[in-house]
Amino acid sequence: MFLLNILLALFWAAVNGSFAPSTLAVGFVLAYVVLYVARRALAPSSYHKQLWRAIAFFAFYVREIFVASFRVAYDVLTPTFYMNPGVIGVPLDVVSDVEIAVLANLVSLTPGTLSLDVSADRTVLYIHAMYIDNDDVEAVRAALKQKLERRVIDLLRGGPPIEGAYG
Repeated sequence: MFLLNILLALFWAAVNGSFAPSTLAVGFVLAYVVLYVARRALAPSSYHKQLWRAIAFFAFYVREIFVASFRVAYDVLTPTFYMNPGVIGVPLDVVSDVEIAVLANLVSLTPGTLSLDVSADRTVLYIHAMYIDNDDVEAVRAALKQKLERRVIDLLRGGPPIEGAYG
């Protein structure tokens, strides 16, 4: 369905004679609406829910990057350092290689955290965190599991319905 959506967006751009990003974006939205209206005539698909899940995840992750970036920048620019670094092990609920790789890379892309290693049995991800507030390792571990890992699982496995999924 995603490929069909892209194909219809490209068709829209070709008909308009312009492959500008704005034309492609309008074409993508229009194609999405057309596919949504025609979903009963097409093969069953969870494409529409998955697309909204992906958009929600993208918005969440961009927000997390901004918050973490400002925290690190504030700490670097002020004379007092507030960081309390440490290495923690986070037990994993993700099981496949793709899920582990996505989670580890998202952790590393977030300022202030870095994925170091995965245990040999692939049940623990070791992370270096710059900010372990009040030496509360459990709070950092719980935040990573509840905020990021749960959303990665929801995104990659299909997860619960969108309503209430991110409470």
